[in-house]
Amino acid sequence: MSMEEQLTELVERLKTAASGNLEAVVLYGSAVSSDHHVEFSDLNLLCVLREVSAQTLAGLAPAIHWWMEKKHPAPLIFSRTELEQSADVFAIEFLDMKQQHRILYGTDLLQHLQVSLRHHRTQVERELRTKLLLLRQHYLASSGDEHKIRHLMLSSVTNFLTLFRHALITMGEAPPASKREAVRYLGEKLGFDSSPFWELLDIREQRAKADTIDVQNTFSRYLKGIEAVIQTVDALDKEKP
Repeated sequence: MSMEEQLTELVERLKTAASGNLEAVVLYGSAVSSDHHVEFSDLNLLCVLREVSAQTLAGLAPAIHWWMEKKHPAPLIFSRTELEQSADVFAIEFLDMKQQHRILYGTDLLQHLQVSLRHHRTQVERELRTKLLLLRQHYLASSGDEHKIRHLMLSSVTNFLTLFRHALITMGEAPPASKREAVRYLGEKLGFDSSPFWELLDIREQRAKADTIDVQNTFSRYLKGIEAVIQTVDALDKEKP
């Protein structure tokens, strides 16, 4: 089945399972952006229901199981009330959804969703620092195995680039829609080498071969770029009275 056929089939299964309880099914993320790549991009879905109970989840489970058997991540399940109440604590996620989404069924509830930026900078810094700590832990666990280190960078780069776009938002900038352009702009603005991020994206998208990079050197520059962004985001809070 093609991507569109799978999406259509899932929506029909959800409509049957949830009946009148289903308000919206939304495709979001790289699948609806210029960064989409068939082999590497997930199909991320948001399902909004009028109410979410254990009974409701049990009814949806067969449809979700069918979807996950196609190697897709499970959709995010929100009630409409939860969607509105959670916009402050999931500022990163909902800002991304608002910018890049496609309604597969129902009403566009994201269009008028109010996302508070009051805690956005803190969330961005926390997510960046958490992912940096995990990156260091996995690097140490690799015991110098270049194959593992390369895989570590390739599997983490898109997550860091998503957060880099949000770092630009905390800086009062309008980030480019493309992850490549966002990291290029940040590199120029903060003075770090953005080329490792481009190289890793090229490999993920099969524009370059994995063995073309100097793994240790790339990892060193990769870390420096991440650390430069974190320090800048952290300093923004220190600038406030």
